Amino acid sequence: MNDVLFQGIGMTSKRTRDRLIARLKEQGIENDKVLNVVRDTPRHIFIDEALSHRAYEDTALPIGFNQTISQPYIVARMTELLLEDGPKEKVLEVGTGSGYQTAILAQLVDQVFTVERIRGLQEKARKRMQQLRLRNVMFRHTDGGMGWPDKGPFDGIMVTAAPEQVPQELLDQLSIGGVLVIPVGDGQGQVLMKIRRVDEEQYEREVLEPVRFVPLLAGVVR
Repeated sequence: MNDVLFQGIGMTSKRTRDRLIARLKEQGIENDKVLNVVRDTPRHIFIDEALSHRAYEDTALPIGFNQTISQPYIVARMTELLLEDGPKEKVLEVGTGSGYQTAILAQLVDQVFTVERIRGLQEKARKRMQQLRLRNVMFRHTDGGMGWPDKGPFDGIMVTAAPEQVPQELLDQLSIGGVLVIPVGDGQGQVLMKIRRVDEEQYEREVLEPVRFVPLLAGVVR
């Protein structure tokens, strides 16, 4: 990652970022590749300048359009879950948002296909990928619950907003052996799930921990 993006800003010092990584380890994140990418990715460029002094806190922050950038723990946890069965070649991300999770994935998998329903967020995220020189990301402005069927199947799918139920369209786009990491639930409560496709008909489902995400909404915003 380009060191210039970290220069001259005290809050992005190596010590500040190392402190975040220490916290993630304390919370159980073990994958060294994931930890190194989180350490080396400049989270402050994904949020408004007024909040950049909080960029390396382990907290979610607003990014406009009633959306948030996920806390680093959740980003690291979901990425670790996606990769724990082995390397991934083609990953679908549902909900580009700020592009922070996209950038983490792009440094760890061969190709990222990311969909976002809010065009304003997508355009900012695309510029950030260019700034970081991450060229293995494809963008689509579309209803996220439908995924990106003509680019599938995917050996990994990550969803960064919570539907009340797992969309069948996303399950259908998993390759055999592929993994879906998704928050599921409503305003009363959500859980993080890992779903692995065993064969054409069967899926293994694992409920992991309580989470809080914005809801996965239908339709697009231009």
